[in-house]
Amino acid sequence: MSLDQLVLDEFYKIITPNKVEMFDRIAAQRTKHLTIALENIYQEHNASAVLRSCDCFGLQEMHVIEKGFQYSVQRDIALGAGRWVDLYNYNLGENPTDDCLLNLKNRGYQLVATTPHTDSFTIHDIPIDQPLAFFFGTERRGLSDEVISRADYHLKIPMYGFTESFNISVSVALVLQIIRDRLEKSDFQWKLSEKEQIELKIKWCRKILNGGQALENEFRKRLNQKEL
Repeated sequence: MSLDQLVLDEFYKIITPNKVEMFDRIAAQRTKHLTIALENIYQEHNASAVLRSCDCFGLQEMHVIEKGFQYSVQRDIALGAGRWVDLYNYNLGENPTDDCLLNLKNRGYQLVATTPHTDSFTIHDIPIDQPLAFFFGTERRGLSDEVISRADYHLKIPMYGFTESFNISVSVALVLQIIRDRLEKSDFQWKLSEKEQIELKIKWCRKILNGGQALENEFRKRLNQKEL
């Protein structure tokens, strides 16, 4: 049995059975195969709603590019999602967009630019065999030329009315609903591995307990001494 599993077992002795059941069930449905990246979304309520959607559809990570706008979770909208989803902010240096693109590309993601001005792929036919990072921009300006030019795929959400685009939180929810459903019906290995699930559950335990990090350090020290 791995040290991480033993640490998790120690945490599970002191949290409620309800939390244990919840962590096991939800971690088994979590994925990093899909992630969302927002570029310069200055309306915090929209970004917070997107974070909530990420949690609801089982995404473990969300990325936010900030060019002059600082993102903070609006708790009444995110409804606690910020506690469970890992949020990555890009707001340093001369080109935060480049930092985000490089980070996700280096981690093996195919970059997907969502734009109403192309018919390249729809949510029904875009390839899903490799990890996908979906980029969304503002409703008025959309994504930057940099994201659009460097994307591996361009994605268009089908619409049938006069309005050119959905609200960003609606767009994200539509994309995740369809792509998640397609993954559920596929044979791809897209959920977190057992090791990743254990690491995630330890992180969640740390977050809900006062002095969670100190407790983990104590568990690891004691378990290491026991092995010796």
